[in-house]
Amino acid sequence: MAIKAIRFRNGGNLHWGVVDGDHVKPIDGDFATTGDFVRHAIPHLRAGTSRFAAPLALADVDVEAPITANQQFLCQAINYHSHMRESGIDPAGSPFNIFFTKAPSCLAPPDTDIVRPPHVECLDYEVEIGLVFARDVAGPEPETVTAANLHEYVAALVLVNDVSARDVQLPEMQFYKGKSYRTFGPTGPYLTLVDAAELARFDELVLRLWVNEELRQSSPAADMVHKPVATLNELFAVQDVGAGDLLATGTPGGCALQSPGWIASTLAGLVSPKRRQKLLRYAGRGNGRYLKPGDRVEARIATEDGAIDLGAQRNLVVGAAA
Repeated sequence: MAIKAIRFRNGGNLHWGVVDGDHVKPIDGDFATTGDFVRHAIPHLRAGTSRFAAPLALADVDVEAPITANQQFLCQAINYHSHMRESGIDPAGSPFNIFFTKAPSCLAPPDTDIVRPPHVECLDYEVEIGLVFARDVAGPEPETVTAANLHEYVAALVLVNDVSARDVQLPEMQFYKGKSYRTFGPTGPYLTLVDAAELARFDELVLRLWVNEELRQSSPAADMVHKPVATLNELFAVQDVGAGDLLATGTPGGCALQSPGWIASTLAGLVSPKRRQKLLRYAGRGNGRYLKPGDRVEARIATEDGAIDLGAQRNLVVGAAA
């Protein structure tokens, strides 16, 4: 079974620990950032040389996001065949791997309340697998990632909900802005540490998301278009990354956003941005799938046998404070 590490608060202090049933074993050591934990704690966990304090009941601690705000929050867009199709895109005609970033300030605990900004009407969900980098990668020398050495670059997997304000993201052509509002990045609960054998089972991971107990998204990672090996080779040719940085790898079909032909045409630039926004919001008012205050979202990712388990998130959607 893959090791499940968490970052948690107990008695006002932040700690890292390993989940063992309904308890957490705090790890001795001070790891201020995810990068520190990856560099200095994970090698001991893998070697079996970590030292632990007395176990605590999971029910008695507050689980925090396992990615700290100093790390990069990188993302891939429309990276599942099913999500491409529902977005009005022909997978065969869209060969490009699309990257963008989210503001690290949107990172939030796995049980956070998702705050819908007052001006947002089309609030969407996206369950995703996050890759947590095992080490720094910096140019100018090229890195070559293969299936055999992928575990040297990916230390852990993590559950991410890439919450999105579609009526900002699409009409304004602002992926960063539409996906970076505070609380738009529930992450965790676990950093699920993976080795070469577990990464070889990546395609067996199943992503699921429910809204008010209605199953909205359910797909194996095998539906992914640009898989981790090819993606990391492309990404590392573009930019540097650090240990503990996060790459969210895209979401499968089942999002609230659906793109019939007329929406795709208007968003292609045939009308002004303001008009595009009005049209999208008009369509959204007839779409009962967008998130609204009072909705409850649950997301899970695991292999069917539970050997690789990224845990579960449960979030309440709330309106912004007056």
